Amino acid sequence: MRTTKLSSKGQVIIPKALRTRYNWSPGQELSVIDTQDGILLKPLQRFKHSDIEDVAGILKYSGKPVTIAEMQAAIEKGAKERKK
Repeated sequence: MRTTKLSSKGQVIIPKALRTRYNWSPGQELSVIDTQDGILLKPLQRFKHSDIEDVAGILKYSGKPVTIAEMQAAIEKGAKERKK
């Protein structure tokens, strides 16, 4: 069991092990939920939930089709240019 203290400003330090486990960094917004057993902290959703059906087709491509080999060549070219 981990413990922490409440500061005079009402702030609580979340132990590093838990911040790491939940991938919380400074600026993380948390929802504070009052329960019968105490307070529950949950990260706020950055984006509203969506299903694949909601976003399918959003990035339509109208150019000529390219092959896998052409895609791979473009990726390699971009990687080389980035190294410069």
